[in-house]
Amino acid sequence: MKRIKIRLTVLILSLISVLSIMTICVNSEVKKIDDISSNYKDKLIRFHVIANSDSEEDQELKLKVRDEVIKYLQPKLSKSSSIKESETIIKHEYDNLEKISKNIISENGYNYDVKVGIKYSNFPTKQYSNIVLPSGEYKALKIVIGKGEGKNWWCVMFPPLCFVDENNGVIDKATDEKLKSVLTKEEYDLISQKTSKQSSKIKIKFKIVEIIKEIF
Repeated sequence: MKRIKIRLTVLILSLISVLSIMTICVNSEVKKIDDISSNYKDKLIRFHVIANSDSEEDQELKLKVRDEVIKYLQPKLSKSSSIKESETIIKHEYDNLEKISKNIISENGYNYDVKVGIKYSNFPTKQYSNIVLPSGEYKALKIVIGKGEGKNWWCVMFPPLCFVDENNGVIDKATDEKLKSVLTKEEYDLISQKTSKQSSKIKIKFKIVEIIKEIF
């Protein structure tokens, strides 16, 4: 009986030690990601479109608005070299973006109102080809259609990651160079992976960090 108690005590102490080491390692990883990502989150502008509702028609309408807005803005942002310059360009286009959105809505037989603006929004972990962005608050061009009660859609407007293949290959050279120009090497290395397999692994790591942060 005494031996069993000793073994149980050793087992419990071993488990506590393992859990303690795991907690320290996880907390260290969370801090590392937070320290690096806190800066680059202010170097990107994301694009956030929210549908009127979750009906199939409203969701299709959201994507049509998305496509036209990206088609209009991307050429204007392609020569921008900083988030400040990109933000200025977008703000000067508020009226045109509202007009474009309302035209698409009207052409499809709806009369929803549209709200356009740049503000901070919470985003989950997201993969864009070989680029993986951890969750957190990012500055975003936000377009809300009607009541804004439907599922949303998001991408990165600057640097332009809106039309990359999310799960295969790597981003094009021009976009990659743009990322390198606005991020530090440490920031770039954190989110950019050489292969889709490596990207999937870091996406899982970011997801784990996201869950841990939500718990604590």
